[in-house]
Amino acid sequence: MSSPDVDGTQGKRLRPGRTNATRQKLFEASMELIGERGAANVTVDEIAAAAGVSKGTVYYNFGSKSELIGQLLRHGVDIMLGRLKDIEDSVGDPLESMAEMIGQAIDFMDDYPSFARLWVSENWRTPSEWQDTFAELRAELLAVVGSAVAKVADAYAVDASINRGSLETAIFGAIFVVGLDRQTYNQERTREQSVAAVMASMHGYVVR
Repeated sequence: MSSPDVDGTQGKRLRPGRTNATRQKLFEASMELIGERGAANVTVDEIAAAAGVSKGTVYYNFGSKSELIGQLLRHGVDIMLGRLKDIEDSVGDPLESMAEMIGQAIDFMDDYPSFARLWVSENWRTPSEWQDTFAELRAELLAVVGSAVAKVADAYAVDASINRGSLETAIFGAIFVVGLDRQTYNQERTREQSVAAVMASMHGYVVR
C-alpha cells in the first residue's frame, strides 16, 4: 500500500532509497522529542541530530518537518498493524484472539509511548495539518478491530441492539486511554488488568 499524502494537498512520497533502519531511527528520535515538547516545538535539526543523520538527509527524503511527521505516523501505524494482523490471522477462539490483539496494542504503546501521546493529542485536534493522515490511519486500525469484532459475532450470540461501529470505536479509544493512563498515572496496573478492562465491552456484547 502506498503512503498517504500528509497534509491533504500534494505531500511527497517516501523515496525508494529510504531504508527501514534509517526510518526507524528517525521514528524513534522524533517520537521521543515530540513526546517531550510537542510537535510544534521540535525542529528538523534536533530530529536529525537525535537520529544520527544529517539535516540534509531528512529534507532529501521527506521535504519538510510536516511531511516527516506524517510519514512517521504512517511508519508507527504500520508497526502496530503488523503486530495486530499477526493475531488477526491466527486460528483460535475469537474472544481470546481479540484479548491478545488488545494486549499487543498496549505493548506497542509501552514500546512507543510518545507515539501514543502524539496520536491522542493530535488525532482530534481541528484543524490539524495531519488530519487527512490521521483519518486514513484511523480507518486502517478500526478495520482490524472491526474484523476481530465480526469474528466474535460469527462465533457467539451477541447483543444485536449494540451498534457495531460504536462498539469498534469504543474498543479502539479504550485501548489508547487505558494504555496511556497506565503509563502516566497507574504504572502498577498489569498488562492483564488493562486488557481485561478493555475486553469488558466485548464481554458485554456477547450474550451468555
